[in-house]
Amino acid sequence: MANSFKYWDDCVDPRDMEAMWMDPEVFKEWTDVGETKGNKVHLSRDPDGQPYLTQIEMKAVAQIVVNRHLRLQLDTDMICALAEIESDRQLLVERYNKKIKESTVGIMQVLQTTAEMLFRDVGYRSYQIEGNPDLLYRPFVNIYYGAAYLKYLYGYDGKERDEEFIVRAFRGGPKKAAHKSTSEYFQRYLSVKQSLPSRKLLESRIPGNNLSVPDVGPVPKAGETWTYWDSRASAEDMEEMWRHPAVLKEWTKSGERRGRDENIQDVDETFSKHSSKSI
Repeated sequence: MANSFKYWDDCVDPRDMEAMWMDPEVFKEWTDVGETKGNKVHLSRDPDGQPYLTQIEMKAVAQIVVNRHLRLQLDTDMICALAEIESDRQLLVERYNKKIKESTVGIMQVLQTTAEMLFRDVGYRSYQIEGNPDLLYRPFVNIYYGAAYLKYLYGYDGKERDEEFIVRAFRGGPKKAAHKSTSEYFQRYLSVKQSLPSRKLLESRIPGNNLSVPDVGPVPKAGETWTYWDSRASAEDMEEMWRHPAVLKEWTKSGERRGRDENIQDVDETFSKHSSKSI
């Protein structure tokens, strides 16, 4: 296995580094601690010196992987919650399974044999994983194959599966998806998923929620009805829009904030100029 990674640049290719820098939240987190674009970016380390991804970094990698490889068909919060449970987002975790005599590896604790099956039989070939087990310690590769396995479970045995089946099968294999041994794991997953930063932010805006929410932004004038981007576009499309520098500038200039419904009445001209996606 890889002995260690000190920098993001040690385990991520230039294309992925550029994508990370383009994420506004990652950009802010990195620059706030003194990282600069064009120089190597330090990986965070826990008290034992093990490298890990912050929650912001984890969310960004999951979104990039899903948007690029899985055609927006997977919930990134599912990926992030499983990464929390499986490894605490640590890159180099390895656990030996006595029953199958094989180790699970990395952020999503992927089996080498599972990754090779997805590569060989299902067509997930963005990374040459066969014969290269050390690749699973790299964040984009590990999350790619972890997410690919989730997608594989979604349509397992020719049936459309629900979230509970997918999560429990991810833990114990499809045969254990309804077994009592994976029930507690699913409950833990639901709790972790609910506590993710993105979920907390969303819930703070639900009417009747007691959490205080400063500056909720512009509101419709009397007799005026607004249509929101979020009611017409997927969460992943919204993320892509926010990443576009021109859109980011125009929306923030008009008082919009990331994470809040964007008013189509105010920003539909920006959409027509800067995006070719249909909604």
